[in-house]
Formats: sequence, C-alpha cells, structure tokens
Amino acid sequence: MPSRLRVFDSTIGTKILIGLTGLALFLYLVLHIAGNLLVFLGPTIFNNYSHMLLTNPLIYPIEAGLVLIFLIHVYKTVRNYLGNQQARPVAYARKERAGGPSRKTFASSTMIFSGLWLVLFIVVHVRGFKFGTEYVTPDGVRDLYRLEMENFSNPLTVAFYVVSLLVVGSHLWHGILSGFQSLGAPNPSRAPKAERWSRAIAALIAGGFIFIALWAYFTGGVRS
Repeated sequence: MPSRLRVFDSTIGTKILIGLTGLALFLYLVLHIAGNLLVFLGPTIFNNYSHMLLTNPLIYPIEAGLVLIFLIHVYKTVRNYLGNQQARPVAYARKERAGGPSRKTFASSTMIFSGLWLVLFIVVHVRGFKFGTEYVTPDGVRDLYRLEMENFSNPLTVAFYVVSLLVVGSHLWHGILSGFQSLGAPNPSRAPKAERWSRAIAALIAGGFIFIALWAYFTGGVRS
C-alpha cells in the first residue's frame, strides 16, 4: 500500500493529485453557489436550507473531508511550485507572453499566489460566517440570513470579498481546465471549446458570489 501511495510523490502523480483535489473543491463551489443563491428567496427559505445542512449528521465528516482535500491541494501545489523553482534556479531575465498555441495567461502564471490569497480568504470567510454571531430565529433556527446581511453591511468587508472573489475567478479561470487536463481530458481537438466553457463557469461562479455581496450591501436583503 505505501508503495502505491508513493506514486503521488512523482511529478505526474503530484499533478494528478492536484487535479483531483482541485476538481473536488470546484464541485463543492458549484454546490455552494447554488445553495447561496437561495438568499434571494428570503430569510425563511435560506435559513431552512441552512438548517437542513447544519443538522445533517453527515455534515461533520463532509467538512473534515473538505478540509483534508483542501490541505492536500495546498500542500501538493506549494511542493510542486517549489520543486519547479529549484529545477530552474536562475530566473528568466525577462518574462514575455508566450505566443502561438500557448495557453499561458496571467491566471496560469499567478496560480500559486492566487491560491495563497484564497487560503487567507477562506480563513476570514469561515471565521465570519461559520463561527460568526449565533443569531436564532423565533423558530429556533440559526439566522444565517441575518448574519450574512450584517456582514455585508460593512463596505470594507464587501470590498475584501469582491477582490477575493475576483481572485477565485482567476484561479478557476485556469484551474478548471488544468485539472481536467491533468486527468487526461479533454481531447486536444476539443481543448479550445473546453477552455471557453471552463472560463465561462469560472466567471459565473465568481460573478454570482460577487453579486450576492453587492446585492446584500446595497439593498440589505429581502425584508420579511
């Protein structure tokens, strides 16, 4: 068994593991934005949805699994980056855009930095929402709707979220397609189409979260 696990220490194995964990986190983000969009339907629906998740007995093993996947993704990505740096100890004298068929972009060139920013963002996000003020509705349900509206009433918080979600979009802009390519997909002939779809999905996810934050700030949410 240990010998089988060592395959993930190789360059190819590391990229596969980064791809697998990255795609798992991406799927979580899809579910997360889908659930968060319920905020537009008002406090009752949003709080009942949140309560259903929080009281599910599987929530703790799922959260533990997500934390483990996230830590593996960060660890392997940083190790891969440092390994690449050591393999090229002399930095390029001048960096230029790659021409021709190269898909090198600003997003792909800054993946390690956008990823490290997201580590900070996730810590702030979890602290502000999961471990935020424990408001309770008259029905005895945690009032996460009120907490969300309260958090997004602060312009500094909203500004931090907008910047951070732009970073999320940048990370996904390259990360989604890169993850699939690490697992052997898509077919080279379909790569341009897959690239467009991955970028569209990245924009929709980041844009959706940004819209929620701005909507909450400027409207204060749905009045119940």
